[in-house]
Amino acid sequence: MTRGTHLAAAGALAALALLAGSGPPAAAPTAPDAPAAPAPPETRLVGYESCGEALAGLRAAAGAAVGPWGLNDRDVAWVAKAGTGEARLDVAAAPAPEHSTTNVHEVGADEPDLVKTDGRRIVTISQGVLRVTDPATRRTTGRLDLADDNLVDQHRERSLLLHRDRALVLSGPGGMRFRTADEQATGEGTRLTLVDLTTTPAVLGTYSIDGALIDARQSGATARVAVRSDPRLDFRLDPRAGDAERIAANRSVIASAPIDAWLPAYEWSAGQERHHGRVGCERLSRPADATGTSLVTVLSFDLAAERIGDGDPVSVAADAATLYGTANSLWLAGERRPVDRPRPNFWGGRPAEVSTVIHQFDIANPGPPRYLASGSVPGWLVNQYALSEWQGDLRVATTVDGARGRSTSESAVYVLRRQGGTLQQVGAVSGLGPGERIHSVRFLGGIGYVVTFRQTDPLYALDLTDPTKPRVTGELKITGYSAYLHPLPDGRLLGVGQEADRRGRTQGLQVSLFDVRDPARPLRLDRYHVPRAWSAVEFDPHAFLYHPETGLVALPVDRGVRLLRVTATGIGELGQVTHPGVGEGTLNRAVLVDGTLWTVSAAGLRASDPTNGRSLAWLPAT
Repeated sequence: MTRGTHLAAAGALAALALLAGSGPPAAAPTAPDAPAAPAPPETRLVGYESCGEALAGLRAAAGAAVGPWGLNDRDVAWVAKAGTGEARLDVAAAPAPEHSTTNVHEVGADEPDLVKTDGRRIVTISQGVLRVTDPATRRTTGRLDLADDNLVDQHRERSLLLHRDRALVLSGPGGMRFRTADEQATGEGTRLTLVDLTTTPAVLGTYSIDGALIDARQSGATARVAVRSDPRLDFRLDPRAGDAERIAANRSVIASAPIDAWLPAYEWSAGQERHHGRVGCERLSRPADATGTSLVTVLSFDLAAERIGDGDPVSVAADAATLYGTANSLWLAGERRPVDRPRPNFWGGRPAEVSTVIHQFDIANPGPPRYLASGSVPGWLVNQYALSEWQGDLRVATTVDGARGRSTSESAVYVLRRQGGTLQQVGAVSGLGPGERIHSVRFLGGIGYVVTFRQTDPLYALDLTDPTKPRVTGELKITGYSAYLHPLPDGRLLGVGQEADRRGRTQGLQVSLFDVRDPARPLRLDRYHVPRAWSAVEFDPHAFLYHPETGLVALPVDRGVRLLRVTATGIGELGQVTHPGVGEGTLNRAVLVDGTLWTVSAAGLRASDPTNGRSLAWLPAT
């Protein structure tokens, strides 16, 4: 195969890419002066000519990156198994009634969650058991046990995607353990289960691949799943040896490792059929500064098909932590740490200089994503809401940590535009929140909102209508911060986060109603405060439910769900919903179906009146 052919193949196959990914730190750094943007590195992905070239490149990169305790001090593996059970389902043929959907970042790009509904059925996954509920009759109509008695399986985290009569259950590790190179490759890591919901829920097929689940997005019937895998290297970590001796020993292990140590293995089933495979070298691409410490693989599945298939996998020799998707584009972002800066140790931490590498892929058509371009910006992302595509440009909000501690951190918003195979910076506004870090971001068309926090909460309003000249138009300082921002009608914005005192110590849940009609003068109209409380929405926006027709907001708070009514001028409490025997933080989802509020927990489902929280029915999980 010629290099030109390889590059074309790599572009069509590379379905995800990013470098170094880890979440933001628990505390924030600081920097009064705007960070100087470094010269953009070479980020465009290229393919390997052969497995020999791939192996040489991965060995060299991993050897340069390895430390005394391994690669990024995180040589861990993930293990899971699954079984099947029986259940019944009777789906009504009538048109689906009005219903809520998962709270997602972008319309047309569905995200996995613990509960899904199409109005005819409510499908939940909890503790490895898929349950189907008929909201019309308020009965459980199907049950499918996907759990295993294996201790590791009991700690796996599961979520759902739904397309007509198909559910895709995504299962990823909720814990980790050290692994060695001689362990079996397939069956570990991420596990997917395709379930038929036509009548009795039944497993159509399963898919397992080495690596940890990053995230997934669904457009129409196509689901794309991103997985990160670490190389299987048998480091012999002698605590009595010095750092130089351990590094030399680790490099010797890397130098003798085969290509299979990096390429993820997978297996899939359809009925009694069992198929095994491994991502091929021809489906592997790399950025110019690949570290060899991990691979990211994107899988594509047709949820309307009768079998799950091999996922059409493509891999990139990079790392990723954040997936952002629209109906037509997939973006993967991860952190790059300079090679001359210390890596984070096993317990976390971030070096002073970090940049975020971003890769864009075209997903407008079914099949594997098509690679388009790459770029980078200084700093790190708080979550996927720090990314937003608008009119072909990508807006990116990041925080840059200071070289000498928190007192020099600050944040910025960059605008990137695809020019050939590169995402070029065409505009930027910096100097946001000196001494603070970003806690939440929301881009709404040509407007952006950024919340930074250390002791008080500046809510910044930004004008991004001219992508070459983004600017701050207004700023509002209040105590506390918003960890999630949600748009409301009539120029209102709702923030969910924590109240804090003047010294920055958190004081409990705070819901703020902002008037952002005047971009120069954002105002807070009202707030709702629950002392010493918190909400799952602060960490997971999927837990947020808003019904614009009635102003209903359902928020999981501690052991229950608070029902609020938000108007153009204020926030009022309507009632609360609780479940029997539910511990703190476990009642964290609510959906609306045909005017009835359904709350979900491991204990079961409760149907309630959304106007006051009065219970209408209780369906226990057992």
